[in-house]
Amino acid sequence: MVLPALILTLIFAYIPMTGLAIAFKNYKPGLGFNASKWVGLEHFEYLFSIPENVQIIWNTLIIAGLKMIANLIVPFLFALLLNEIRKMAFKKMVQTIVYMPHFLSWVILGGILSDLLARDGGLINQVLVSVFGIQPIFFLGDGNWFRFVVVVSDVWKEFGFNTIVFLASLAGINPALYEAAEVDGAGRWQQTWSITMPAMLPITIVVGTLALGNVLNGGFDQIFNLYNALVFDKGDIIDTFVYRLGIVDGKFSFSTAVGLFKSVVSFVLIVTAYRLSYKFANYRIF
Repeated sequence: MVLPALILTLIFAYIPMTGLAIAFKNYKPGLGFNASKWVGLEHFEYLFSIPENVQIIWNTLIIAGLKMIANLIVPFLFALLLNEIRKMAFKKMVQTIVYMPHFLSWVILGGILSDLLARDGGLINQVLVSVFGIQPIFFLGDGNWFRFVVVVSDVWKEFGFNTIVFLASLAGINPALYEAAEVDGAGRWQQTWSITMPAMLPITIVVGTLALGNVLNGGFDQIFNLYNALVFDKGDIIDTFVYRLGIVDGKFSFSTAVGLFKSVVSFVLIVTAYRLSYKFANYRIF
């Protein structure tokens, strides 16, 4: 029964990986793969010699790191608060509302955010000017504000989906523990601190350590639909850099080398995260 799945995986996941060979060639579409010249590690050496690489890797680490931390803390706290709601109908309604942005693409959200955050006429700036009397903020044209927008909008889109993991963990806690705590006179905060928090620690460690594998994924779809040339110094990440080189400038071999470098580093991080999750949370797939 697994044969069709193995065949599809082979066709769409492993066979295309043979194209990584162009990272070691000076690939010319007009010449084709076989006639293009082998250049060894030339593209990788060039990658580490260009001055932009440090800033791009740094941008990727900052944006991805902030996203990882925020997407761990916000769903965790929201799940704790949502778990305290006793009216199930209201609880399900809130959960559905916060879950819905997950299904919207960054193409749609990018357009919405561009209109809301526009310096001239944007709703957010109109509120800031009328209520607080401050100057309009160029959210998508200032590098520091751009990073803030990227992290906050990503959390808004995904925290409802990530909350499900923590709610599932909360549902697995034995109710008898809370009943025993109430008999001993423990309040809600004491029950949360002594029962809920220790029970959720393993899944929190698992989610956090597995997220390390995506630390080099800043989110191409989101950045591509929001950024512009004004914020390249603070918002350009590895994926968008590869897109500009590979698709816009036609440097297919160099962009493939950058993508291969990112994949190797990500693989090492995933293996490390898996070992950490096994060591600290006894989480194991294989």
